[in-house]
Amino acid sequence: MSYELVDEAFLARRNTARGRLDAMNPHLRPGGDEADPLRGQWFSKIYDLAGDDPANIPWARLAPNRLLSEWLARQTTLEGFRALDVGCSLGDNAEALAGAGALVTAFDLVERAIGWAHRRFPNSSVNYRVANLFEPPAEWRRAFDIVHECFTLQALTPALVPDAARSLASFVAQGGRLLVIAGAREPNEPQVTAWRPLTRAEIEALAVDGLRLTMLEDISPQGCMPRHWRAEFRRD
Repeated sequence: MSYELVDEAFLARRNTARGRLDAMNPHLRPGGDEADPLRGQWFSKIYDLAGDDPANIPWARLAPNRLLSEWLARQTTLEGFRALDVGCSLGDNAEALAGAGALVTAFDLVERAIGWAHRRFPNSSVNYRVANLFEPPAEWRRAFDIVHECFTLQALTPALVPDAARSLASFVAQGGRLLVIAGAREPNEPQVTAWRPLTRAEIEALAVDGLRLTMLEDISPQGCMPRHWRAEFRRD
């Protein structure tokens, strides 16, 4: 599987876009969370303003997340496993799961993100869908052997995380696993970005609806990547 190369010009455009988009971020405006609690309006604006340049999507890496790739390399096989990629954006993580043999469904709240993923991977086996984490299709309940969540939780307000946790757990089939990748912070550590890294207690609290925490890695900063959690939960 090949991906576009990210060069210095791309990174320069990305930095410019981040400054512009932070000015619209509801987390950074008084009262903004109440006006747009799911940040759906903000996400839609990002894609509307991006044109055809992925550098204008601040979380688009044009390659799978490194922590997901490491996790996939550890697996004996995902051949035939049913997988769900949550908040798939431009599709890189979903394609990595499919490349490992999984039968992948991937969804995003923003229709334009799904259209972009279709254009980037026109011959993909991934079933890309527009869907809302808080109002998912009924047929997804207990339907997936692997559920992958990367950075969606840290884009939510703290009040929404428990509901998101219950929704994520509802997707996991008997014997299935939930993989969560998120930025990490200490409880007394101030939030300095638009994205809210999670505490250990918040990660552990994702073990709901019959899920149990089976792995929690505290991953130190690596290069330009800050500290992260990589956690796995299982429904026995």
